[in-house]
Amino acid sequence: MEHRVRLALRSTALLWTALLAVAACTAPGPRAHIDPTAGLDPVSSPEWAADMARFAAEDAAQPPPERPIVFTGSSSVRMWDTLARDFPEVPVLNRGFGGSQVRDSVWYADEIALRYRPRQIVLYAGDNDTHAGRSPAQVVADTRAFVTRVHAALPGTQIALLGIKPSPSRANLLTVQRATNDALRTWAAGQRNVAYIDVFTPMLDADGVPRESLFIADRLHMNADGYALWREIIAPYLVR
Repeated sequence: MEHRVRLALRSTALLWTALLAVAACTAPGPRAHIDPTAGLDPVSSPEWAADMARFAAEDAAQPPPERPIVFTGSSSVRMWDTLARDFPEVPVLNRGFGGSQVRDSVWYADEIALRYRPRQIVLYAGDNDTHAGRSPAQVVADTRAFVTRVHAALPGTQIALLGIKPSPSRANLLTVQRATNDALRTWAAGQRNVAYIDVFTPMLDADGVPRESLFIADRLHMNADGYALWREIIAPYLVR
């Protein structure tokens, strides 16, 4: 009986050793450094896997510019079809993926930014975060994680944070959006190589209401006038 117990214990130990070895071999490289307690795991979405594959295919078909300014973040970036035409004086690269939150940009930092060794990253995220119920403090913490990851891999890289835009379809979130933008602005002001860009205020009318004329029919995403306004606001911040 005692011999059988020892054999069972030995088998269990060998099984755990094998499982740990497999886990060590299959654990992701750079992403293993993300603190799992920080709430940075991405929300599962097949669209993002497709986006990452699309980026890789685009890179294979046409090599991206050297040391580009990478625009990334959620659908307001992804849908910016005129990005290259709007900033012809600098090499820009659109790596937006719709529906994403800041923590997703942390998780996919290699695919959307780091591998291009960008001179600058322009990040638009936080819109979907607040819509999903994340607090200003959580958005700032996730943004800090993104900046930390970028600067750990590419010290000195300039990062521009676009404030959350005010859209008519999410007018009920204006208060939390404003609080989040204020928190991002305050945090960025104390960082090196990080700038905050206010797109929120210019998109409000005289009554403090989101300007309907800047949006397409869904009242969430911008039309050509909205992107023209963003171009004017962002251009002075870009690294030449």
